[in-house]
Amino acid sequence: MKTTKPGKQRKRMYLAPLSERYRRFSAPLSSKLKDSHGTNSTPVRKGDTVMVMRGDRKGSEGKVTQIDRNKYLIFVDGATREKVDGTQIPVPIHPSKVMITRLNLDDKWRKKILERKGAIKETVVKQNEPPKKEVKRKKKVSKVNKTNGGT
Repeated sequence: MKTTKPGKQRKRMYLAPLSERYRRFSAPLSSKLKDSHGTNSTPVRKGDTVMVMRGDRKGSEGKVTQIDRNKYLIFVDGATREKVDGTQIPVPIHPSKVMITRLNLDDKWRKKILERKGAIKETVVKQNEPPKKEVKRKKKVSKVNKTNGGT
């Protein structure tokens, strides 16, 4: 049974292995990518183009330049701020607050994962098609004359 206690949830998040952290870096895909790949979300990777959907940097778009799996943060090329001395530094953003607009498909394994996700959804849709309408048959009622007592 999974726990509902917030302290235990935070503990699991901070002590999670990298394989689990990878899955927690998922972000929703844009509507065009959803249609073409057949999935709603996928983990963010370096080189993806994302749009910030929440926070002060809402609306800014750029490539993911860096990923920090220890702190659950990504850095986007278009989201920067100016320090007092005039230098530009990237602003950290949580991956759940962005939407992927263009995928980096240089990795053949990522392509296979996306194809597999899309194929699974297609088979599920085929299995969940509405069943054919069944014709309801009326029960045959004997035409027995009730006044005669049935004979």
